[in-house]
Amino acid sequence: MKVMPLYDRVLLKRLELKEVKKGGIIIPDTAKEKPQEAEVIAVGKGRVNEDGKVVPLEVKKGDRVLIGKYSGTEVTIDGVEHIILREEEILAKLD
Repeated sequence: MKVMPLYDRVLLKRLELKEVKKGGIIIPDTAKEKPQEAEVIAVGKGRVNEDGKVVPLEVKKGDRVLIGKYSGTEVTIDGVEHIILREEEILAKLD
């Protein structure tokens, strides 16, 4: 299924963290923190300013970004978990 976010919304997929076991302790999935690094899957056309003009987004498909742990709305698309959020909720863009 193809999903196209509207306006200034961005569709992201969280990047999985590499599991590191220290001292042989395995942390269950329910106790793990959500990864804050994500990949941009799709972006909207941009936000509309007061003059009615569309301002393009700073991020584009394929960018790696940092997001808050609990930001956005989680959605499942074709069995894969994604997040939809506004561009202003993105904390940083990674190189």
